[in-house]
Amino acid sequence: MYNPVKDGIEKAAQSVRYVEVKPPSDLSSVVHCFWELKTASPLPSDFCLHAIPDACVNILFNQVDTKIAGVTALHTTFEVLNLGKSFHYVGIQFLPGVWQGNRAEIFDSFVGIPYLGKLPLVEISNQLQKLDFSAKQSVLSELVRRFIDEKLAVSNTVTEKILTNIDNIHTVADMADLMNMSPRQLQRILKRMTGFSPHDLLKILRLQQSFRGHYLAFYADQSHFIHSFRKITGYTPAAYGKKFDV
Repeated sequence: MYNPVKDGIEKAAQSVRYVEVKPPSDLSSVVHCFWELKTASPLPSDFCLHAIPDACVNILFNQVDTKIAGVTALHTTFEVLNLGKSFHYVGIQFLPGVWQGNRAEIFDSFVGIPYLGKLPLVEISNQLQKLDFSAKQSVLSELVRRFIDEKLAVSNTVTEKILTNIDNIHTVADMADLMNMSPRQLQRILKRMTGFSPHDLLKILRLQQSFRGHYLAFYADQSHFIHSFRKITGYTPAAYGKKFDV
């Protein structure tokens, strides 16, 4: 199954801890992981997370200030998120195409304001704050099951088939053929389900595959790969690998 890399954490960063765990088996078709990002002690300077696109949607909970929560996702370029000197976040990472909640609520930048939407995010964040990460996972699992019951998180057969067969998809035409759709049908369905055009989704999936060492099959040549990688992440592959823990 699809296994996107974590966002960029500088190798030089001290006292920053990131952990992710797989969800229970009954949620594996909708959730990639539950995750926690926190400082073990206050940092001497602000920490910046170099977030890169992965076509996933995250539900984020700020455990320092539980009023701050939100739904987050990037589109086709990186974002640098200044998290400050001390922070503690917990989240749910949904697989591409799964989240069917209000797209107008999705942040593509730093989440730093109280959540005022209709989801029970502040209530859940208050529950999570009292627990260690191991115990938080059961609360997050129950929240996902609630979202499934309310049709806010839906197993997506279209994106699941694309992700399962990604090694054999080289063009949008390949993607359309796989789904037995015309390119126009695929465009309409993917845009509605994921917010991505087929072309943009393919760009992001190619980028993510490149971290696993598969880039030569998806780019015309090394120059094409480097240009595309830098456009999405802001770095060449060599510079990114040197600076960030991947």
